[in-house]
Amino acid sequence: MRDVLYLAWRYLAHHRIKTAILVTSIALIVYLPIGLNVLIGKSADELTARAVSTPVLVGAKGSPLELVLNSLYFESATPALTRHAEVDRIAETDLALPIPLYVRFKSRGHPIVGTTLDYLDFRGLEIAAGRRPAVLGECVLGSRVAESLGVGPGGSVISSPESVFDIAGTYPLKMKVVGVLAPSYSQDDLAIFVDLKTAWVIEGVIHGHQDLAAPEAASQVLDRDGDTITANASVVQYNEITPENIDSFHLHGDFSDYPISAVIAVPGDQKSGVILMGRYEGDDATAQIVKPKKTIDELLDTVVTVQGFVVAALGLVALATVATAFLVFMLSLRLRRREIDTMTKIGGSRARVAAVLCSEIVAVLLAGGLLALGLTLATGRFGEAAIRAFLVG
Repeated sequence: MRDVLYLAWRYLAHHRIKTAILVTSIALIVYLPIGLNVLIGKSADELTARAVSTPVLVGAKGSPLELVLNSLYFESATPALTRHAEVDRIAETDLALPIPLYVRFKSRGHPIVGTTLDYLDFRGLEIAAGRRPAVLGECVLGSRVAESLGVGPGGSVISSPESVFDIAGTYPLKMKVVGVLAPSYSQDDLAIFVDLKTAWVIEGVIHGHQDLAAPEAASQVLDRDGDTITANASVVQYNEITPENIDSFHLHGDFSDYPISAVIAVPGDQKSGVILMGRYEGDDATAQIVKPKKTIDELLDTVVTVQGFVVAALGLVALATVATAFLVFMLSLRLRRREIDTMTKIGGSRARVAAVLCSEIVAVLLAGGLLALGLTLATGRFGEAAIRAFLVG
């Protein structure tokens, strides 16, 4: 038997290029469906982990998927906006802790998340350098943002206009960086976190300007009627909040009417969550309450359906590859006719010659299977890190 294995090995070693091609083809046939299932499974785990940790979302009526993607992953377009009154509504029930979100603006491609300090506690985000934001105009950066922009505590970032043609829009706001978050290996690493009021400053609903009552501002005043001052268009609006001008920033209108994109509601227990969801049911409700996990599961069902078609396509490719490999072996036998005749003439029995040829095929199949196993184990070992890098990259 050793002589049979030796002859098979020497043949495969001599034709190393053909052997490598066959081994690689067989390995890919075996690995692709298995590796695809492993990657999709791990991707689903990564996507659902953030949804599972978020009990419920409250937002304006519209697409639940758009609301979830914007609020949890800071992706997709800004959903229909709701009012800050929803935060007060949830707080008054004493059923859940409301955490407002306003995810609309960006800075050099990174989302600016307007929220409260409760969000950092809820996500378990820790400060790696600096401190948490304390006053208007301050922000903290996710670890990947700080690395990408090369900015740390003491630096600054500037909000980007929503459109390059937004001539009449609000001025970009220069925000002071007071802290950098420790890596969380989630979408939070790619975000810039500011106080909710700072997000409203970016929008322009909260603004500051020159003190029109000061003598040096006389040239900007059109009319004075008691305490009412009408200014002209030359009044300078501040695009940076400093200790000198922070007192000039003020809001107009009712605080509860100010816009937010969503509210994360964290119920005290399961019963409180059920009661809270019941209060948002009904055709007359102006807002919707969404369970993120259910929404993501529905999205993943679509992905799994697509996966079925992909696996079926891979099956057809596998059949074609197997047929090609079989054809290669058959053509190889025809080309090796003189070699086989020589082995027969020097005393090799037909069974012995067949054993050599079968050993070659088995060796190729075994090597391909072992390579596929190695690739699968590597996918299982490093796939999670790769998916995290892709999702937050």
